[in-house]
Amino acid sequence: METVTIQISVPKNMVPFIINDEHDQNFERNAMILYGMIQMQKISHGRAAEILGVKKWDLIEFYNSKGLPYLNQTKEDLLSDLEVFDTIREKLNDCNI
Repeated sequence: METVTIQISVPKNMVPFIINDEHDQNFERNAMILYGMIQMQKISHGRAAEILGVKKWDLIEFYNSKGLPYLNQTKEDLLSDLEVFDTIREKLNDCNI
């Protein structure tokens, strides 16, 4: 994976937590930066994994280990989606599609 160095402004007390050459901590920092972009729907989990040079499933497992679930729908949301799906399916069946 090709990398570049950028300059960012952060609070002074944050510096010890950001400057680190350990691969695992660099991955975690970069993954957490990208998680914000995923939540804002600017990129997908797959694209974030591609950027980080890992498999999508490995990234999803990493986020899950940090308490950041891949699927964050409530049970009620899921049941509502299923009702919509059933309605659409019934309409399609009625039209013989």
